[in-house]
Amino acid sequence: MSAGFGTRAIHSAQRPDPTTGAVIPALSLSTTYKQSAAGVHTGFEYSRSGNPNRNNFEEAIADLEGAKYGLAFASGSATTASIVNSLQQGAHIISVNDVYGGTYRYFTKVAVHGGIETTFVNLDDPANIESYFKPNTKLVWLETPTNPTLRIIDIQAIAERAHAHGALLVVDNTFMSPYFQKPISLGADIVIHSVTKYINGHSDVVMGVAVTSNEEFYQKLAFMQNSLGAVPSAFDCFLARRGLMTLEVRMQRHAENAQAVAEYLETNQYVDAVIYPGLPSHPNHELAKRQQTGFGGMISFRVKGTLDNVNKILSNLEHITLAESLGGVESLVEVPAIMTHGAVSPEDRAILGITDTLIRVSIGIENKEDLIADLKQALEKAY
Repeated sequence: MSAGFGTRAIHSAQRPDPTTGAVIPALSLSTTYKQSAAGVHTGFEYSRSGNPNRNNFEEAIADLEGAKYGLAFASGSATTASIVNSLQQGAHIISVNDVYGGTYRYFTKVAVHGGIETTFVNLDDPANIESYFKPNTKLVWLETPTNPTLRIIDIQAIAERAHAHGALLVVDNTFMSPYFQKPISLGADIVIHSVTKYINGHSDVVMGVAVTSNEEFYQKLAFMQNSLGAVPSAFDCFLARRGLMTLEVRMQRHAENAQAVAEYLETNQYVDAVIYPGLPSHPNHELAKRQQTGFGGMISFRVKGTLDNVNKILSNLEHITLAESLGGVESLVEVPAIMTHGAVSPEDRAILGITDTLIRVSIGIENKEDLIADLKQALEKAY
């Protein structure tokens, strides 16, 4: 029987304990497991290689993304590193140029020393990618919406081009979550998340995950997961699985609030531009409507003046907290040029439009009227 997203988010991989009948799987903190004979076990032997709570989370997130397999990692960055480490020395990656600063840092400062070359490409027009493929191109790496300028990349069009050249497509789905976007259904081979963000949703877990239906890649990445050992704790997996249960209702509220806040910001005299895929003014609004089922909770906007005005806005906010990260129930605000994307070179930031007056907001699930009032009073005080 086919079930809805919210139902599967609650029930997928949730099996009552056969001994106690506990509805919620117990937290399994054991690092090792008894074997009935040498090499004979119940599927668990050492917790780095597998843990009941981790398996439970991996199965559930794979189901929600429409994939066969899930593999959880200690962070989103550990997920990225494990995928890249699965490549042979001399491999080439094509990445969207507007990518998370930590991913940019890993590609340019770490992977390069392992003989992995990355080319950053503007993919607003999918045809732009064609001239950048090489015989050794193994991966194409996307974020959509991009971080922090919220450009929308056509997943299906890029997937077709990647596969035509024998490359796999990785899509970072952190900003949308599987509730609003399912890249596997659009042709992606691997989907990754910083579970820290919307999947867990409460700003109390650092974790990452990759899902895929590609058996060969799954086996390769599972080997990396076990060999590199960048695995999450059982408790983090327990919390992240609990977070999944409310993902649907949280994402609905994030998007409802973000739409209202974005529409307000467009009317504010101190705001030069609002970037939110749910606004008709967004250049990729129609594409967002086609490949997403909602517009998410992330907004970026440009304000008039200088960094001094930005800092005055930030210092006067009462309900919206100045902090890195995103996707929690609380609203967070940051300045990408100085904070999350400080690792991106000044030249590349200029090309991408990541200026000192660009503000990124992760809209939480507070009352939208309070968020609008908070932004209004802070903007007025800043000017």
